[in-house]
Amino acid sequence: MVYLSGMSDGFMPFAKRAEEKNSIPSDLFLVLQETGFKYQVQIMDKHLITTLLLEKGLFKNKNIEYIPLRGGVSSDIFLVTDGNQKFVVKQALSKLQVEDDWYADPSRNQTEQKFIRYISRYLPENVPRILYSDASNGFFVMEFLGPVFQNWKEQLLQGKVVKETVKKAAELLSILHLRSWQNKVAEQEFDTTSNFKSLRIEPYLITTGNRHPGLKKQFYAEALRLETQRTALVHGDFSPKNMMVSPDRLVLLDHEVAWYGDPAFDVAFFLNHLYLKQLYHVRSPQSMPDLARIAWDNYYENLGPSYAEELETGISRLLLMLMLARVDGKSPVEYLDEIQKEFIRSFVYPMLTREAFNLADIRSNWNSQLETFQSGESGNKP
Repeated sequence: MVYLSGMSDGFMPFAKRAEEKNSIPSDLFLVLQETGFKYQVQIMDKHLITTLLLEKGLFKNKNIEYIPLRGGVSSDIFLVTDGNQKFVVKQALSKLQVEDDWYADPSRNQTEQKFIRYISRYLPENVPRILYSDASNGFFVMEFLGPVFQNWKEQLLQGKVVKETVKKAAELLSILHLRSWQNKVAEQEFDTTSNFKSLRIEPYLITTGNRHPGLKKQFYAEALRLETQRTALVHGDFSPKNMMVSPDRLVLLDHEVAWYGDPAFDVAFFLNHLYLKQLYHVRSPQSMPDLARIAWDNYYENLGPSYAEELETGISRLLLMLMLARVDGKSPVEYLDEIQKEFIRSFVYPMLTREAFNLADIRSNWNSQLETFQSGESGNKP
């Protein structure tokens, strides 16, 4: 493994450029401050990993193949096999694989493992099993989910809708939040605000606010508010992309953003992806049903009305902001075209400016405007 290590006052490429231009209000610049972390530019050393896996007895055959797996932008992930045994090796990257400059502390690989172990105490079938971990070399090995599993995002993009999967995912999220609600042990174990800032607050809220000056004050205020919340354990990347489904199991992946903070972020993140999939299929002969409503109704029921109602304003505000962030932030979704992206902008902007932070209002306006958009698209066909 190749390391280029050093100490940093924090990776803040957008913050530094904006500060030079005097475009960030001083009272809001605090959100971009980092405490400093040791960073590493890593190249997965397959020879070293192979040696370690043989020493630990995970493989008997020395002829081991590394096959890249598709997934997110933040880690190197490989299927490793000797022709008989199959495992997955994951190592966090210092620079994420997106067009913008986006850096994060690779020690989040350890956070991911802590999350898996924490959740496996009461939801062992909903997370992958860790088979080996090497903190000094920054990687871990987990079970390979075989061909019986399918990626839920791919299913949704193909138009395959199983409402039971939506319900299972919503129930899983409610259990995660409820079991950790005001839990001091979890709060101490997942005191990862710096990591959450670099992976979520800066690339999603700060970047999007900078690119939409008319909404900048609201995005920055939400960034500050979000940073201070301490209510429950947050997955931070709860989306269909990170869920593998089989007939009898739903497995949640990619836990490196885990943070003890505001569970409203998870719910908004999840609902946003379901809304965006609905928009993606707007031109299909058979439109996708309102999966976001199914998800919210099940989350609400399983979490309990008193808890859910406490979160709803924050969920609604973050939902609108994350819609815009997945178009104009550092990590835009790849499946929407420019016309659909413009639909998101025209939908979000007026609702944020009038502060319509109610899920029922968002849902009603979304379905109404989507129907109008769909009619217009049909009218433009030759």
